[in-house]
Amino acid sequence: MVTITLLSSSVLVGGFGYLVAKRSNDALLRGAEHEAEQRFDNGVVDATEQLNIMLTAEDPKIQQDITLLLSSLAGQRADASGVVVAMRFKDEPARTLPSEGLVWPVGHDVGKAVTKELEDDVMAGGSSHQYVTADLGGDDGQSTYLVYGSPVPTRWKHGSVQLYYLFPVDSQMAIADDIRSTINYIGAALVLLLGVVTALVTRATVSPVRVAARTAQRLSAGLLDQRMTVKGEDELALLADAFNQMAANLQRQIVRLEEMSRLQRRFTSDVSHELRTPLTTVRMAADLIHSERDSFEPAVARSAELLLGELDRFEELLTDLLEISRFDAGFAMLDAEPTDLVTVVRRVTERLEPVAERLNVSLELVAPDPPVIAEIDGRRVERILRNLVGNALDHAEGRPVVVTLGVDNRAVAITVRDFGVGLKAGEDKLVFNRFWRADPSRARQTGGTGLGLSISLEDARLHGGWLEAWGAPGRGAQFRLTLPVRAGGRLAGSPLPLVPTDLPAPRDGAEDRVRQQGAAA
Repeated sequence: MVTITLLSSSVLVGGFGYLVAKRSNDALLRGAEHEAEQRFDNGVVDATEQLNIMLTAEDPKIQQDITLLLSSLAGQRADASGVVVAMRFKDEPARTLPSEGLVWPVGHDVGKAVTKELEDDVMAGGSSHQYVTADLGGDDGQSTYLVYGSPVPTRWKHGSVQLYYLFPVDSQMAIADDIRSTINYIGAALVLLLGVVTALVTRATVSPVRVAARTAQRLSAGLLDQRMTVKGEDELALLADAFNQMAANLQRQIVRLEEMSRLQRRFTSDVSHELRTPLTTVRMAADLIHSERDSFEPAVARSAELLLGELDRFEELLTDLLEISRFDAGFAMLDAEPTDLVTVVRRVTERLEPVAERLNVSLELVAPDPPVIAEIDGRRVERILRNLVGNALDHAEGRPVVVTLGVDNRAVAITVRDFGVGLKAGEDKLVFNRFWRADPSRARQTGGTGLGLSISLEDARLHGGWLEAWGAPGRGAQFRLTLPVRAGGRLAGSPLPLVPTDLPAPRDGAEDRVRQQGAAA
């Protein structure tokens, strides 16, 4: 703002100053020309009368008489100091008059001031004038003159006479220079003053905004007690007051939500722990009943089997709730150590192979031959893969499920691809939500708590990795797990694509958007 003000004011003040200086200079020169022209016209009249009195140019005293005439013409006014008057005689055969003319005051070389253009105009029979800067050889040195020239009509039989007036205009030029200097100084001072005023006004306006920005940054960092200082009753004070009210309301809401979240986490944790004891008792009784089911009637034996199955699901749900409560409380710890991911992936696929056979689904593994070593928590990564592969088997609808392992210098990636029903538009944002299911009515062979993918996402984040989803209706779905090779490393990309290679390439930015959606979920 200050720079723009300085530039614009410099242009405006410079243009205005130039206009004022030019008009002042023109006014001074017009005044000088008007006064000089009147005096020159009077001088021409006087010279004509005096020369006509002199009957002939052969008079021995003619040169002395003309010198006296020039002296009288130059000294007609009291303020005529510096005026030079000269006469030139053309085609005059008398030797008593010099062809170069006579000058008053004596000793001035008017030939330096009378240019050929001016002399030609005078020879043509008209009067003319021009500005000339020259040193005439007097005591004044280099000066600027307003030179007037005109022919003088005489009754002489031979030759012609030219009269020249040289009016010094140094004083007018000096006044014009003083005016320009004054305008320059005043303009510079005005521009600086405008810059200072703009800086002060801008500072007074921007400072509260900067304070508000810093306060907002502190609020976003978690310092909810930060407030702005309210001064005065102007618009900035109203802004500060409104900002403080917003911060206070935000603080109340955040504190309320934190308290509710804390109570929810505590409730989940307490309920999960409290249910452990009765669940253990029920489990012991159910195992005992299940072991004696052969001696029961068929309906009671079937009930014993159903009871044991539901107890397994209930116990799994409690385990997931305890894990979720640990993530929410921030107590989850990563136990990373160098691990061969090929071994982990093969172990998961081998354990789920019976489920795949029961569902008539082909489970394929694509992995590099040499060991793929990464610093990971093997238990958590195995749980992630178990959830991903189990979900893929549930939704494969008899089609193959392909597990692919890829690696580069900075990251390892595992994709689980199925060719089942796929995901509808927008469901890739929801699959990692707690207790969310694409089709709640679908019969499930594994899992069933609705917390598996949300726990897997937290496990991936704990590693500093990504867990992302892609799907399309009728084309199946693919989940990609990307982990850094070294614990604590940062990911810049993934060795495997999220969108399967058997499909058209995504539009620009599609994969980045999917990654952001998976991380946000």
